[in-house]
Amino acid sequence: MGAEPNHEQMGKAIMVRFDSGTLLLDGLGARDVAPTPFSWDPRVARWRAPAAAYRTAITELHRRKIAYVDRARRYDEFQFVHRSVAEPRPYQREAIEAWKRAGRRGVIVLPTGAGKSLVAEMAIAEANRSTLIVVPTIDLMNQWYDILSASFEAEIGLIGGGYFELGAITISTYASAFRHMEKLGDRFGLLVFDECHHLPGSSYRHAAEMAIAPFRLGLTATPERADGAERLLADLIGPIVFRRKVADLAGAYLADYQLVKVHVELSAEERAQYEKARSIFRAFIESERIPLGNVEGWHLFIAASARSERGRRAMLAYREAKRIALGTDAKLRALTQLLARHRDDRVLIFTAENEMVYRISELFLVPVITHETPIKERRFWLEAFNRGDVKAIATSKVLNEGVNIPDASVAIVLSGSGSSREHIQRLGRILRPRPGKRAVLYELVTRDTTEEGISRRRSDQQADRERDPMAPWLW
Repeated sequence: MGAEPNHEQMGKAIMVRFDSGTLLLDGLGARDVAPTPFSWDPRVARWRAPAAAYRTAITELHRRKIAYVDRARRYDEFQFVHRSVAEPRPYQREAIEAWKRAGRRGVIVLPTGAGKSLVAEMAIAEANRSTLIVVPTIDLMNQWYDILSASFEAEIGLIGGGYFELGAITISTYASAFRHMEKLGDRFGLLVFDECHHLPGSSYRHAAEMAIAPFRLGLTATPERADGAERLLADLIGPIVFRRKVADLAGAYLADYQLVKVHVELSAEERAQYEKARSIFRAFIESERIPLGNVEGWHLFIAASARSERGRRAMLAYREAKRIALGTDAKLRALTQLLARHRDDRVLIFTAENEMVYRISELFLVPVITHETPIKERRFWLEAFNRGDVKAIATSKVLNEGVNIPDASVAIVLSGSGSSREHIQRLGRILRPRPGKRAVLYELVTRDTTEEGISRRRSDQQADRERDPMAPWLW
């Protein structure tokens, strides 16, 4: 609670309170000067601000020596007993120190397998406030529950997956946090956003905006987004305060690794079909004067393709060319050779399309995990993989993040997007350290197709980031 109102100074009491994901000021009229984050709301004749402005507002009230009563805050202070058996690594300590210097707000960027969960535990122990950890999936929510239950002598709550239980430390999915923060935004002093690149999405960001939490931590291996919305993280969580890339930690803290690009050729029949489809697509793009190569151009193509029969044919041609390039039989022949080479290793096979995943499963008799896989079946296959009962799993995108498969040492990427984030996530799946382990990621690319250009652009983007790891806003 702030200082009691000084009636000689103000002539009236000021009260700050939480209201449905926002802050309201009681005791000031429309002609009074309110703290910077507030604007006048004539509907209720009050000054209103986003709940996320709580820290700024309270700081300004203190700086201006304005007496106030704080009725917004309903989170508690604790003395958490942190009993983690893991000794923090030097870079984890550096990350937390950087976060503290930034006022306990900011994003920490570490590769998959580098121990981001321990960094979060250290932040919780530093903040000693009611904490909400926000994660993208139910599987991750369950993983965090196990980790925190073992690391803290505190009640651990869950919101999502059929649970609604608040604890001293609570774990929620992004969807549930967005749904409930309007009512719960005053209950947490620390927000931890795991895989925080999800946060700037059009709806998820409101989970950060509707909470008063003065302390915030974002964790990710890859903050960059295709739509450029990662720039919003600075306001929602705080700036990037610490960043390490895979190459910084490989060998010492992550497994050594090798990246191998394998080029394959279309057959004569596939080449003829590919060129025919591409010519239809290119003719439409040129006639409509649509610039490709960025998200805006792609959106223009989608809109134009829906306006005419010729546009619809162009979209079908685009998909056909993509199907041929990504699903050529040459990739399956290369996969046969790679699986034979790594018959004793744990192998993850990644594709962009579910159709190819099921095709691989039928041809090579390996289990499949996609978004269609039931939770119990997914858990069964992951546990079998970790035990070594199965040596390979085929998947599309659902294993890009949020799974613990420490013994995976080989990744074979048959197809993917041009996103460097997806590449880093897939590489991260095989970098959990193990004595004598050397991980290898194979990328299969069809020569003389658009896939080759996409792979090259992604590699160029990644190289730029390796040269300048603290420049997050360039992609």
